[in-house]
Formats: sequence, C-alpha cells, structure tokens
Amino acid sequence: MGFPPISSLSFILFLFHFHSTISSSHFCAPDQSLSLLQFKESFSINSSASERCQHPKTESWKEGTDCCLWDGVTCELETGQVTALDLACSMLYGTLHSNSTLFSLHHLQKLDLSDNHFKSSHISSRFGQLSNLTLLNLNFSVFAGQAPSEISHLSKLVSLDLSDNDDLSLEPISFDKLVRNLTKLRELDLSQVNMPLVAPNSLMNLSSSLSSLKLFECGLQGILPSSMGKFKHLQYLDLGENNLSGPIQYDFEQLSELVSLRLSFNHYPSLEPISFNKIVQNLTRLRDLALGYVNMSLVAPNSLMNLSSSLSSLSLSNCGLQGKFPGNIFLLPDLESLDLSYNEGLIGSFPSSNLSNVLSRLSLSNTRISIYLENNLISNLKSLKYMSFRNCNIIGSDLAPLGNLTHVTDLDLSSNNLSGHIPLALGNLVQLRYLDLSSNKFMGEVPDFLGSLVNLLILDLSNNQLTGLVHSQLNTLSNLESLYLSNNMFNGTIPSFLFALPSLQYLDLHNNNLIGNISELQHDSLSYLDLSNNHLHGPIPSSIFKQENLKFLILASNSKLTGEISSFICKLRFLRVLDLSNNSLSGSTPLCLGNFSNMLSVLHLGMNSLQGTIPSTFSKDNILEYLNLNGNELEGKIPPSIINCTMLEVIDLGNNKIEDTFPYFLETLPKLQILVLKSNKLQGFVKGSPAYNSSSKLQIFDISHNNFSGPLPTGYFNSLEAMMASDQNMIYMRATNYTGYVYSIEMTWKGVEIEFTKIQSTIRVLDLSNNNFTGEIPKVMGKLKGLQQLNLSHNSLTGHIQSSLGNLTNLESLDLSSNLLTGRIPTQLGGLTFLAILNLSHNQLEGPIPSGQQFNTFDASSFEGNMGLCGSQVPKKCYGDETPSLQPSSFDEGDDSSLFGEGFGWKAVTIGYGCGFVFGVVTGYVVFRTKKPSWFLRMVEDKWNLKNRKTKKNAGIYGARRN
Repeated sequence: MGFPPISSLSFILFLFHFHSTISSSHFCAPDQSLSLLQFKESFSINSSASERCQHPKTESWKEGTDCCLWDGVTCELETGQVTALDLACSMLYGTLHSNSTLFSLHHLQKLDLSDNHFKSSHISSRFGQLSNLTLLNLNFSVFAGQAPSEISHLSKLVSLDLSDNDDLSLEPISFDKLVRNLTKLRELDLSQVNMPLVAPNSLMNLSSSLSSLKLFECGLQGILPSSMGKFKHLQYLDLGENNLSGPIQYDFEQLSELVSLRLSFNHYPSLEPISFNKIVQNLTRLRDLALGYVNMSLVAPNSLMNLSSSLSSLSLSNCGLQGKFPGNIFLLPDLESLDLSYNEGLIGSFPSSNLSNVLSRLSLSNTRISIYLENNLISNLKSLKYMSFRNCNIIGSDLAPLGNLTHVTDLDLSSNNLSGHIPLALGNLVQLRYLDLSSNKFMGEVPDFLGSLVNLLILDLSNNQLTGLVHSQLNTLSNLESLYLSNNMFNGTIPSFLFALPSLQYLDLHNNNLIGNISELQHDSLSYLDLSNNHLHGPIPSSIFKQENLKFLILASNSKLTGEISSFICKLRFLRVLDLSNNSLSGSTPLCLGNFSNMLSVLHLGMNSLQGTIPSTFSKDNILEYLNLNGNELEGKIPPSIINCTMLEVIDLGNNKIEDTFPYFLETLPKLQILVLKSNKLQGFVKGSPAYNSSSKLQIFDISHNNFSGPLPTGYFNSLEAMMASDQNMIYMRATNYTGYVYSIEMTWKGVEIEFTKIQSTIRVLDLSNNNFTGEIPKVMGKLKGLQQLNLSHNSLTGHIQSSLGNLTNLESLDLSSNLLTGRIPTQLGGLTFLAILNLSHNQLEGPIPSGQQFNTFDASSFEGNMGLCGSQVPKKCYGDETPSLQPSSFDEGDDSSLFGEGFGWKAVTIGYGCGFVFGVVTGYVVFRTKKPSWFLRMVEDKWNLKNRKTKKNAGIYGARRN
C-alpha cells in the first residue's frame, strides 16, 4: 500500500530538511576549526598540569575533521558556531596570551578551562569581549596578577568561577564593577583570590538572586556583612578562612533555602545564643554547617539538638563550647562528618548504639568526651575513613577493636598516655595514609607489620619510649612522605634505605641515640631534615647541599660532626632554618651565608670551631630573626650590613675573637630583644644612645668579658623600655616565620654558665661585668624594674651603691663584686624579696650589713673583702646605734636640690659650707695656739672628756650584751 501523493511529498521534504540539519550539525564553520587548532598548538600536554582529573581532550582535535565532534566542543546546530568549550582537566600547559585565537570564538556561551596549568598567565582583558558567556570557569588553572575589570562586561554571566588561583587578586574597584553589572549572576566563586582591600559590606551589592556565594580564604577583613537576609535564594555560603570578626547577625535565619553555611577559621566572630537558636530552628534544609573558631562560649550544647535531622556535616572546632554534648547528634542518620575538636570544656559520652552508618569523618581531639575503645560499636563504623582522637578521654587500653576499621585512611591517637607495645591489630588497616601515635608511652621496637602499610604517606611515632634499631621493614613504604621518630631511644646507625625513599620530604630523628655517619641521599625530595641531639660523626654528606627544596636543616648537638660547611649550601635558596650548632665543624663560614636566601629565618652555627670572619654581606629584604655564632674562633669586625636584617630578634656573637668597638649601628634594629657580645676583644666607650626608641625591646644585654671603658652607658639605660616592666606571658621565644623553632642562648645565670635551650619571654638580664668601666652607678638604673639579673662586677666602679636599686623588685641576682664601691649598703636592698644571689664582695664598703628576711639568707662570701662592713655574716661586729638608712634617690641626674628641701639647693649649701669651713679653721687655730679666750678652751675640753667617758661606758654595755 503506497502513501497518498501529498503525504509522500511531505515525507520527502521532511527527509531533505532532516538531512540538511544533520549535515549542518556535523560541520563547524572553517574559521572556528582553525581558531581551535591554533589554540591547541599554543599548549603542550603535560600530565602534571591537571591534578584532580586527567582528560587530554585536545588530542582528538585533528585537522580535516568536524570540530563539532571534537572532545569538549559544542556547536550551534544550524550555524556550526562553537558555543561551548569544556577543557577542564585537559592537561594543558603553557601561557594563555591576550592574542590567543580563543578570543575569536565570539559565540561562546560556556567556557571551562579549569584544572590546567597556564604558568601564572594574567587573565586577559579580552575575556570581556566574549559577551555571550553565561558560564566562565577558570578554577585551579594557575592564573596570576590582577583580575581584569573587563569581566564585568559579561552581563549575561550566570556562573563565574575564578577560585583556587593563589596568585590572583581582585581590586575593590574591579569587584564593585563586577557586583553591580553582573545582575544575572547566580553562582560566584572567588575562593583563594586575594581581596584584602575589598570591604565586606560591598557584598551587599551582589545580585539578590544568588544561589551560591563562595569567598573562602580571600583575605577579607573587617566586620561580617550585615543584612545577609536579602539573599533569600542562597543555598551555598562560604566565607571561611578570612579575617572577619564581629557578631553573626540573627538575620541569617532568613536564608531558609541554605543547604551549606561555612564561616570557619575567621578572626573569632561571635555567635550569641539567641542568634544560634534562630538559625538552627529556621534553616531546616541545612546539611553542612561549619562554624570552627566562632566564639560560641555562651551557646548551650543542648541547643544543637534543634539542628536539621538531615544534617550530613557539622564542624564546631575550637568554639569554646562547654558542658554536656547531646549524644543524639551522633545518631543523626545522614551524618557523614563530625568535628568537635579543641573544645576542652565539652563533656559527654560516645554512644553505645545506633550510630550513623555513613559516618566517615570523626574528630573529638582535645575534648573530654568519654570514648570506650573496647566498645564493639566503634569497630562497627565500617564507613569511617578519618578518625582523630588526639588528647582525648579514652577509656580502656585495648586498641584491638580498631583493627576492624579497615577503611580508615587517617588515624590520630596521639597524646593519650597509651602504653605497652604498638598493637598488631593496626596492621589490618591497610588503607592507612596517615598514622599518628606520637606523645604516648609505647615501648619496644617498631613492629614489623608497619612495613605492610604500603599506602602510608605520614608516620609519626615521636615522643614515645621506643627502642632498638630502625627496622629495614620500613623500606617497603615507598610512598612515605613524612617520617617522625624523634624523642625515643632508638640506637644503632641510621639505615641507608631512609635516604633512598623516593618521595620522602620530612625526616625527623632528633633526640635519639643514633650513631655512625650520615649516608648520602639518593633523591632530592627532602624539604625538612632534623638529625639533632644524636651521636653522629663524620662529615656532612655533600648530597644534603644538593637538596634544592630543603627548607629546614637541623644537625645540631651531635658533637662529632666534622669537616667544613660546603659553599654548595648557597644553592639552598628556600632554606628557612639552618642549625649546625654544637658540633666540631671547622674552616671558615661560607661568605654567602648573609645573602643566599631571602627566606632564611634562623642561622645557628654556634659552638663549633669556625674561623675567619662573620659574613659581611647581609642582603636587604631578608627575614633573618635569629643569628647565633657564639663559641667559635671568629675574628675581624662586626659587619655593618647586619642593619639590613630588620627582623632580627636575637644576635649572639659571644665567645669569639672579634676585635672592634661597640657596634652602635645595631641600635637601629627595631625588633632586637637579645644582644650578646660577651667574651670578645671589644673595646672603647659605650656611649649613651641618641636615637629615639633605640634598643627599646632589649631584654637581654650582655657585653661582659671585653675591654670596654669609660662611664656606664646611662643613655642606654634610659632607652631599655623592655627592662622597665616585667612580662607575665610565660611563653618561649621563637621564630615567627617558623613557629616550631625555639630560640636558645648561652648565658651566665646566677653565677653559673648555662645554655638555655629555651628562653622564656619573661627573662630580663643586664650583664656589663669584667670590663674596665669607671665612675658611679647611675641612679637611673632604678628604672629597670623588670630586671631579674644585674651584673656589674669586675670593673672599676666608684661611689655609693645607689639606693634606687631597691626599686628593682623582680631582681633575683645582683653582682657588684670586685669594684671600688664605698659607703654603706642601702637598707632598701633588704626589700628585694626575690633576690637569691647577692655578691658585694671585694669592694670598700663599710657600716652595718642590713638585716632582714632576705639579707639573713646570704653568707659571708657575699660580703668578703670589705673590711669596713660589720654584721653577723662577717667577723667584724657592729657597735653603737645603726645610722639611719639612706633615702631613696631621685632618677634625675641633674639638679639634686630636691634632696635638701625646696628653696635650699646644693649651691646654697656649698656656699655656706665653704665659708663656714674657712672661718672655723682660722678661728680654731688662733684659739688653740694662743689659748685665748680661756673660757672657750675650758668648755671644749670639758665636752671632750664627757664624750670619752660615755663612749667607754657604752662599749662596756654592748660588749657584755654580745657575750
């Protein structure tokens, strides 16, 4: 049966039209194909260019084929114009130039170049010419520089993603144009784009139709934006890891469509109970809530029970929560991730039944929530992949049930006081990538089963009581990136296989009993190496100086490491910490040490046998904070280029052979806290400091055992502001650019030479001993009320001990011995209640030793060599009434008129005293020479005889009382 004529004609016309449509859909416009091929040729394919996924789509692009059929290309059916280009994860590597043929594809509506490597290309302003774009995704593609304001010309944009380009920035004016012009925007992701100058309130100009706003780690600072309630369609909001502060407004409750709210890791914004309660009651669709480092100290943990029952992720780390955590949160059926870490006041119990079967991430570190490891329930968490129980309230010591968590990839049980041997059951966790058992009391040898955990990337067994050799079984861990075995009792040699692990970046074996030579490194992957405090010997292997990515090199305190410091160390341009101290290294210091790395924060070569001079060329713009060359044989002068090290906090050049005058230029270092120049050959005057605020932060100033002369530097004492007040912060001084490195220093403390391996920020020391200083002790020293130790001994100081030293109420050690001091010991020193060490020996002091609680603790050695002193501590006893104590002296080094009362100053006294003295001598001579007038002579003789009789009587009385 045939078709009717009309129907047949219609069918033929339909087939012709269909064929035309199909044909046109298969052939893109020639100019489009050429542009794409030229774009392809401007890049290479590199497997390292795409990390998250890898699909080299441009490999299918062949000349002479239909570009509309190429991978990642979409065309408009009728015209053959390219309308969409999806090159995500295409492994493209190269520079995206502004003359790229990409910008000739004017019909593009969607462009995705995410997860490629464009070698820090700038985002071209020509992107603004692609006016039909509704989607632009440049995520994670190594773009840099300023994001162009021309992007604001893309008025049709619905989705814009410039995130994860660490070196990309956005100026306020460009951001303002963007938010005002892109009125159709629904999705905006600028995470990790630098926007520190963008005002948070300018976010209020964004389209109220936004459904997703992600500004994670953008450097935003200031008060959290208010009136967020205008974004009523918002489903995803991420403002985490910025510097936002202030209250989280309750109008967040109006964002009823929110699925994800992330405000973690800001500058401690606050959340009041009333605001939190409204948020949890009204955001019924919420599945992801992250409020880490938000101050919720007033929020009752019980209010968490009102959270959406469909919650899948809850992060409340370091929120100041206190009280009992509601156990039903653990039972939420869709809960996949729970982080309650670092809420030390949070108590409660991990439930014993009905836990979520999909829980994959659990962190209870630094809480007091009771965890029963022996409870079989934990072992039934088959989906668990990440478990962090650092410093927890773990009950029970049997870790065997953990062996059932076969899907776990990250396990942290550190700082829990666990003991015994490392349990064999952990050998079942073959998926482990991260294992931290540090800071426990595990003993015995490293178990063999660890060698079967071939997926391990990080292994931390530090701070335990492990013994024996570092077993060769670990050589199977070819993926290992970090190995921490420090602070144990391992012995034997360091196995050479450790230096052959191909991916090893961090190796920390410090503070063990390891011996032998350091083997040559087989790869150049290391960025951290700490072998300090062992018994290693021999030269430093040359391969260490070829580790071009090395940031931390710490080989200190091995005592027998020998040889010279290779000049190849100058190639380690990323080095931040170099500590080779307390060894037997010799030769000269490489001249490049002052300028080879602008990243160097710590340079410690102290306690070796290094010779030559101090490196003379410290470059500008360096960040050196700690310079310690103490205890070598360095000669020459202190280089003035040290003033380029404006971040310096510690300079220790003590115990060398430096011949120079006092380095006044060091006064210009604004952050200097410790200056030690002791035991060198420095000479000359130490004059007062003319510069305003110079030396104001000095806490330890030690120039002892040199040849300085002249008066004590009163000018410096006036500028030592840090010594004028005590510091109550009991913290250790450390480098700010690398918080793990704690400063150390060698110093005479209370008469004993001590190496301080840690320096408390409270310490205040002034040591000018063993020089040739002359003159009096300045009264202004009484201002240094924060001082704990003052040593002016072994000089040629004269005059009285200033009573103003009685104001140094924090003083623990005072040494003024071996000077030429005269007069009495001020009774005010008896009020120094912390004074434990006092040495006033070998001076010319006289009179009674003050009595009192503190002075009664000092023995004769504190006062010996002062023939004029009397008291219970010395052989000479005191007789007669003790004279009144000296009054506290003024700090004013000028006019002393206040000492004599108002209106009767020292000049008037001197004039009167001089005139009276001359008149008295002349009159006395005439009287006694001529014996006239006789009545005056008799009166004087009678008074003299009366005084003699009284003195003899008193001597008899006091002598009997002593016996």
